[in-house]
Amino acid sequence: MIVLASQSGSRRAMFSAAGIPFTAQPAHVDERALEAALGDALPADVALALAQAKAQDVSRGTSGALVLGSDSLVSCAGRRFDKPASRDDAAAHLRFFSGKVMELHSAAALVRDGELLWAESAVAQLHVAPLSDSFIEGYLDEEWPEVGGCVGVFRIEGRGVQLFERIEGDYFTILGMPLLKVQAALRELGALTR
Repeated sequence: MIVLASQSGSRRAMFSAAGIPFTAQPAHVDERALEAALGDALPADVALALAQAKAQDVSRGTSGALVLGSDSLVSCAGRRFDKPASRDDAAAHLRFFSGKVMELHSAAALVRDGELLWAESAVAQLHVAPLSDSFIEGYLDEEWPEVGGCVGVFRIEGRGVQLFERIEGDYFTILGMPLLKVQAALRELGALTR
């Protein structure tokens, strides 16, 4: 059994839909403090560090279990973005993303008894359409507060798809975990068979 160190509904849904047996236990990691400590690290490195920290946190209480930590973050025009703190913050993020390419970095790490066994990240490039203020307000009227828990202020499986003109990258990465890479690692570690 795999322990998913996450409270993300989309990550749980991915595992359930893929038929991967798991239990879920949220990690208790001060993500902003860890990000601050990493300074100007590359977005992929920050996502990997956060995924690993989550897996190691949950691993402390799950002797012998294989724990999967995952994290996503967005970068756009040289800036890193976290989940919006408020609706106003979400609107500001969307105004900034308008007409630009957003990079969504998703990472995953597998840990057993505190030992890192595997970690990898993936990136998707999302070309954001020009967004008017009226579109942003109408979008948030429909999607807030649900998108408040999403980096990039969107759910690709819902109305969030309207934000984009073009997407390059893996669908699962956009949902918040590089699932195909995770499955390959789980097979390699003998935790998943075909």
